[in-house]
Amino acid sequence: MFIKNKNYNLPTKDGFFGEFGGMFVPDNFKHVLIKLDEEFEKAFNDESFINELYELLKEYSGRPTPLYFAKRLTEHYGKGKIYLKREDLNHTGAHKINNVLGQCLLAKRMGAKKVIAETGAGQHGVATATAAALLNLECEIFMGETDIFRQRSNVDRMKLLGAKVNSVTQGTKTLADACDAAIEYWLNHADEVFYVLGSAVGPHPYPKIVRSFQSVIGGEARQQILEKEGKLPNYVLACIGGGSNAIGIFSGFIEDESVKLIGLEAGGEGADTDHTAASLTKGEKTYLHGMYQYVLVDEDGKPRESYSISAGLDYPGCGPEHCYLKDSGRAEYYPVTDREAIEAFERLSRLEGIIPAIESSHAVAYLEYLMPKTKKDDIIIVNISGRGDKDSERILEILTQRKLWIKSKKNI
Repeated sequence: MFIKNKNYNLPTKDGFFGEFGGMFVPDNFKHVLIKLDEEFEKAFNDESFINELYELLKEYSGRPTPLYFAKRLTEHYGKGKIYLKREDLNHTGAHKINNVLGQCLLAKRMGAKKVIAETGAGQHGVATATAAALLNLECEIFMGETDIFRQRSNVDRMKLLGAKVNSVTQGTKTLADACDAAIEYWLNHADEVFYVLGSAVGPHPYPKIVRSFQSVIGGEARQQILEKEGKLPNYVLACIGGGSNAIGIFSGFIEDESVKLIGLEAGGEGADTDHTAASLTKGEKTYLHGMYQYVLVDEDGKPRESYSISAGLDYPGCGPEHCYLKDSGRAEYYPVTDREAIEAFERLSRLEGIIPAIESSHAVAYLEYLMPKTKKDDIIIVNISGRGDKDSERILEILTQRKLWIKSKKNI
């Protein structure tokens, strides 16, 4: 069920998707990444490894996840057919477990005793702690202090699973800073730990590794829609920060030019403001975290702070494959604001009884723009990358405050 595209042969041997990607790390560290690439290629082409991984995904995580026809959401727009790929039904509540089980099995295969990871919304941290507990690996997580505050339930879950959670207090205290801290630790302890990177970012071979393990989403979705409709979808939508859930589902359709691939990034308070994480919309090409990519930069051309209500999308850059897909025109990317995502969070909850992660809500929100443009019989797949348990209290508070404000304005 993992996708190995025949005609889409990127990245290059050196890890480039077009001009994006690469391995921009200290020369004395490149041997670690070269070894990782060699071991990954051996494992991913080893039938016994893939069988062991998919057995875990099936029996432990609960794959395949359903491709659900959202009848009431479809009726809300009055045309088309909207399907939801239910990655929220995975064990731990998000798509992250797909990649983490693969990387942790690879870590065991390479003889590692300890894994480390960065996390923003906490779902990757929870998934890593879960897999580490399952496979008897020591686990250490790096998470920004701001994200620890807004994702407390996931922090508690990581600790219950036996992981050590390090609070990162520099910078904006969010995902980018957690990445910096994890990478610094990794550079100093490469002989002792395996870095389980959570998104399709970082130096080669990580974007390739994460894409490969997350391609199970696209492989399943493709098979499921053909079984249900007898044809491919017209549109595939997914939220995007670093880009792992999006590249996972895109991989199942990337060679089909008739399928429009749309990634929705975090617009924050607006892509034209300083409070945004829309790197593909507003970023410039530069280097960050060992790769060449689109990055939000300041007046001096240096990476600047990003912002999003969504901890999982609050990242100033984007994975190199998405950068390539944007420039090549194969995929389209648009910003979605906090407000639009919150409204979509409530809409899907009320219409379908599915509470999505605030990250996934960015993809759901774009239906407001897309559906008026669609044809009567168009098929749309939206990747619901995670569930909204972690966000419910916070979003409900925001909705309540907003409704009280609207009510007070009416009484004036």
